[in-house]
Amino acid sequence: MAAFLDVLRYIWRTFFIIVNNFYCIPAYVVWLWLLTPVYLLCPDVYYAWEGILFEWLLAQVAVWSWSAGYHVYEMGDDVSDILQEKTLLMANHQSTSDVPLMMNYFTSKRGTTRHVMWIMDKLFKFTNFGLVSVHHGDFFIVSGKDERNASLSLLREHLSTTYKVRDRKWLILFPEGGFLRKRREMSQRYAEKNGLPVLEHVALPRVGALEVVLETLHSGSKLKNNLSKQGATNLEGIQWIVDLTIGYQEAKPLDLGVIVTGAHPPCKIVFHFQRFHIDEVPSDQEGLTKWIINLYAEKEKLLRQFYETGAFPKPVENLNWKVIPTPRLVKHNLLYFIVLHLFYIFSTVLQWKLFQWLWSFL
Repeated sequence: MAAFLDVLRYIWRTFFIIVNNFYCIPAYVVWLWLLTPVYLLCPDVYYAWEGILFEWLLAQVAVWSWSAGYHVYEMGDDVSDILQEKTLLMANHQSTSDVPLMMNYFTSKRGTTRHVMWIMDKLFKFTNFGLVSVHHGDFFIVSGKDERNASLSLLREHLSTTYKVRDRKWLILFPEGGFLRKRREMSQRYAEKNGLPVLEHVALPRVGALEVVLETLHSGSKLKNNLSKQGATNLEGIQWIVDLTIGYQEAKPLDLGVIVTGAHPPCKIVFHFQRFHIDEVPSDQEGLTKWIINLYAEKEKLLRQFYETGAFPKPVENLNWKVIPTPRLVKHNLLYFIVLHLFYIFSTVLQWKLFQWLWSFL
């Protein structure tokens, strides 16, 4: 009987999330189409409204994991005081659940999600959420040696024309360039061949996208093709780099299918943060490469301890900012979620009525 009830719950959750997509994503897109005159007259106001609609939409995704009992905890360096500052966040990438859980985290920090830009694999563009990401101005990077240089060139242009223009704050990057299970073997072979750390719980990071971000958004960068060579200025560049280590219990990451169905028992996912002021990060190519490889070697140690003991080590006290010494639950407000669902349901009904009214004149 219990197994039968579980199956019913999986079916109900899947049905709800499919319906949720149908009444949220089209409503978001149609609102933006209706706001086109605002874009033509005052782009800043349009982007502000787009950001609010985007934040409310991502809150729907946060509901999926939260309602299944997949709770995010935060620890390490406290980043709450820099949520409205220009920041590059780099995260390890294990599965399709990473992004929804990060959306869960950012949803708890009101006013943050609207200013976030994601750098993600181009395949994501062709998912149900891809249309939203296109309108929000996220960047789709192409993996593979043949396409890499062209993709990085497009990233540089995108940061200049979108990140800066739309007043984005946090930029999300996965330096490993793909899921750990797909990258690990190749990463280990490359490490052995080149005398680099052989990592098990993370893959060696790729430096190309990081270099482009710092070239374009950090005025102090000494990297090849830096801003001075681009003839641009950087009045408000990246101020912080935040390293996020996502820890799943027993080294068994969830996946999107599990989040949708709720097929995995409720569990705890720990986000370990480490922050660096941009002045702490090397601004030359060789120094930056060594820095990020050393950072990922440290992530390897963090994850090894987490998987062996069930906990990350306590962070070192810092005089410049607060730390969160033990995992702290990321909390959400049920009423907030209900109001946002009602907003998108009402929007769908209103837009459909508007469509019918316009159709009656044809």
